[in-house]
Amino acid sequence: MLVEAPVRVEVIRGWPGRFESVQLSLPAGSTAAQALRMAGWGDDPEITGLAVYGLRITPEYRLSDGDRVELLRPLTADPKDARRRRALRGRG
Repeated sequence: MLVEAPVRVEVIRGWPGRFESVQLSLPAGSTAAQALRMAGWGDDPEITGLAVYGLRITPEYRLSDGDRVELLRPLTADPKDARRRRALRGRG
């Protein structure tokens, strides 16, 4: 009988200027939703989506060893406007 090794993943969530990270070891075949619950962030109301290395995934996504699950939040500013404001401040 072949026993699959557990998958090691990192679950991260961030805010401007800081982020939190949890390292997990999960059974092979675990989903992103299971990792989210194991990290203790399954009921975070700010989460609007999930990604693995910047690519959007569903909660049913089967994780692979070494994946980094990123918790997505709503944008607080239009990225183009924010970049323009930073560029204008730099010219002063």
